[in-house]
Amino acid sequence: MTPDLTPRKAAFYTLGCKLNFAETSTIGKILSEKGFRRATPEETPDICVVNTCSVTETADKKARSLIRRLSMRWPEATIVVTGCYAQLKPDEVASLPGVDIVLGSNEKLRIAAYIDRWMADRKPIVESTRTPEITTFLPSCEHGDRTRYWLKVQDGCDYYCTYCTIPFARGRSRSGRIADLVEQAREVARAGGKEIVITGVNIGCFGLDTGESFFDLLRALDAVEGIERYRISSIEPNLLTEEIIRWIARESRAFMPHFHIPLQSGSDTVLRLMNRRYDTALFRSRLEYVKAMIPDAFIGVDIIAGARGETSEEWAKTLEFVDSIPATRFHIFPYSERPGTAALRLQAESVDPGERHKRVARLQSISDAKINEFMQSMACTVRPVLWEHLLADDPGMMTGLTDNYIRVVAPADEALLNTITPVRLDAVCADRDETMTATRL
Repeated sequence: MTPDLTPRKAAFYTLGCKLNFAETSTIGKILSEKGFRRATPEETPDICVVNTCSVTETADKKARSLIRRLSMRWPEATIVVTGCYAQLKPDEVASLPGVDIVLGSNEKLRIAAYIDRWMADRKPIVESTRTPEITTFLPSCEHGDRTRYWLKVQDGCDYYCTYCTIPFARGRSRSGRIADLVEQAREVARAGGKEIVITGVNIGCFGLDTGESFFDLLRALDAVEGIERYRISSIEPNLLTEEIIRWIARESRAFMPHFHIPLQSGSDTVLRLMNRRYDTALFRSRLEYVKAMIPDAFIGVDIIAGARGETSEEWAKTLEFVDSIPATRFHIFPYSERPGTAALRLQAESVDPGERHKRVARLQSISDAKINEFMQSMACTVRPVLWEHLLADDPGMMTGLTDNYIRVVAPADEALLNTITPVRLDAVCADRDETMTATRL
C-alpha cells in the first residue's frame, strides 16, 4: 500500500513587516482549507513555511540562519521559503540546506498549488515572477494567533528610495478596491474582531492606480459597524495630510491616536541623497500638527543610522533634529548596503559599520528617554484597553493595548479577552520593557 504522503501539520515563521505577518496568516488560512493544521510547538511539522524579509543584509542573514536551524531540527520536513528574500535572490535561497520550494512575491498566496506539485513528484520548485511583471494585487486579511487583524490594502512601491530594495522585491504600487476592502472588514466584524491594522508597503499611495483615494478608504472603513479600532501601520509624512490628521482627531469614530511615520534621517542633505520626498521642515510640521490636534497620540518614527552621505556634520544635524521633535519612540536601523540599489552609485561618504552601530546606540538612548517620558506622562490617566491574551510567563496576568498604543498588564480575567474596558494607568513596569501596570475600572 502506498503511504499517504499528504502533509497535515504546518509551522509558520515570519520575518519583517506587518504586511508579511498579514500574508503569513493568509497562507495559514489557505493551507487550513487544504486540510493542514498548525503544528503545536511540541509537534514535528510536515511543512515549514518561512516568509522572509530583505530590507537589510541582517534580514537576509536572519532568514538563512532560521532556514538552517529548521533543516537541522526537522530534516524530513518540506521547507517552503517565500517573501522578499526569495523574490530578490531565489537561487541563493534554493541552495540553502533543506529548501524544497522557493516562491517569489507574486507566487506566495498560490502556495497550495505548488505544494501539491511538490508532493506529486518531489522535484525542487523555484518560481519567481520578474518584478516588472508583478501587476496583480493579492488581498489578505487575517489575524493568526493575535487579537488584531491585518488588512492589506496596497502592495508595492513607486518611490525608489536610493537605499531600498522593496520596489525590486514587491513591484510597482497597486491597490485593492474600497468596496472589496470594506467587505473584508465586515467579515472581520462578523468573526468578532475588534481591531484592524491597515497595512501595505506605501499605503498613502492607495488608489493611485484605481482612481480612489486613501482618505476615501479611511472614511469607508470607519463606517463599518462592529470594528471598534483601526490603526494605520505606517505612512509617509508627505502622504499623511493635515486633512487626514484633522479628520482622525475630530470626526473619526474608530481610528486610534497612533501614527507610524518614517523619517530615515534628520539631515536634509541625506534625505536628498536618499531620494525621500520631504524635508525636515515638512516632517516637523506633520508631527507638531498631530500633537496639536491629538496631544496624547503615540508617534513611532523610523530612522536609518549611518547612511551614505551621513558625515559627522550631517549626523550632528540628525541628532539635534530627532531630539527636538515630538516623537514617542524611534525604530532604528543601521544602514545596510543592498546590491542593486542606487545608493551604491552615490558619490557620497560611506560610514564605517562600527560607527553605524555606535550611531544606532546613540539614537536608541534618545528613543528610550522619549518613550519613558511619554509613558510617565500617561500615569494616572484613564484609557480604553483592548485585552489581548494572558501572559505566557504569568497566566495570572493579562495584557492589552491602550488606544494610544501603550502596552499594559493587569490581573487576568479571561472573560474580558477581546473586549475593550477602561483602565487607570498606574506606573511603568520595572521588569517589562515599555509596559505599564493598570487598574481596571
